[in-house]
Amino acid sequence: MPHEVGHNGIMRAAQFNTVTKKITVNRIPIPSCKPHEILIKNKCASLCHSDLMLFWDSTAEPATTEDVTIGHENTGVVVEVGSKTTGFSVGDKVGCLGCSYACYKCEACKIHNLLCQEGTGLMHGFSTAGHFADYSVSDYRNAMVLPDGIDMVSAAPLFCAGVTAYHAVDQCDLEKGQWVAVIGCGGLGHLGIQYAKAMGYRVVAIDISDAQLSNARSLGADLIYNSMVDSTYLEKIKEKTQGGCHAAIVFSAALAAYEQAPKCLRVNGLMMIVGIPPKNLSISALDILLGRYRIKGASSGTPDRMSAAIYFSHDNKINPHMTTFKDLDDIHEIVDLMSKGQNAGRFAIVWE
Repeated sequence: MPHEVGHNGIMRAAQFNTVTKKITVNRIPIPSCKPHEILIKNKCASLCHSDLMLFWDSTAEPATTEDVTIGHENTGVVVEVGSKTTGFSVGDKVGCLGCSYACYKCEACKIHNLLCQEGTGLMHGFSTAGHFADYSVSDYRNAMVLPDGIDMVSAAPLFCAGVTAYHAVDQCDLEKGQWVAVIGCGGLGHLGIQYAKAMGYRVVAIDISDAQLSNARSLGADLIYNSMVDSTYLEKIKEKTQGGCHAAIVFSAALAAYEQAPKCLRVNGLMMIVGIPPKNLSISALDILLGRYRIKGASSGTPDRMSAAIYFSHDNKINPHMTTFKDLDDIHEIVDLMSKGQNAGRFAIVWE
């Protein structure tokens, strides 16, 4: 059984109130561990850009409770296992994907657990409690034991940002030496650059921030362009890549990024969708029909594809850039900084 935090099994949790639209740090009971769950004493929880959708009333699914603990990226130590849980023991160091309680067996679950045909999949931080808390629970089928020697703090963002960026690059199905454009070099994009270089691809980094681009260069990007400053960057890309990139991964959530992405591509190149813009995309059906370019999407995926990304990250020393805080009350500063776009990587709370 877990030891107590505070008195009478009480812990602290950063929660979003769906009525007031504000975050408060509340004292609530430590969650009980149900049969298919593991109870985790958190080491690190990091904030994802998609978490902000909850606050912005964007495309995220609504929370089902008035107060919901935020966050869907975490690492921690197992302190209790449910009666129907297998493969985990107290003391295991673990990380979790974002969606729990799906059936994990149906055809739809092989694509994404939020599409579960039983309709039971719930997203941590949105429709079920997240991980910005001293303790949190996860469906054991949605978690994995961390590789030996991995840093638990830097591993936390890998369970959304890392898994997403890894699969976005991997599913472009490129050959070594081919060109991939990384559009948006922040929280996801800076990982995408690292994965692309580790897989042997040549990288064009595109952003509107010189600081982000300088960081992209340090991570190995072969070409960097500020699309807001350089009006001829598309022509330069076509010239340098001898016809255009073989793939363009849009990590940015800006509609302008999606409008420009196809122009970076050679004929029949792939536009990989990752960033979620505030409005639906406008796509030319004729362009797709003619094969001018192709479209594909990649997300954080399923537990079946989780370990490949985590082990690849560990084996290739791929780490997210992080700014860490040591108190849950810092969540207000974290949200403010991320809302203003003042992040080159991830913001996280770390528990001692």
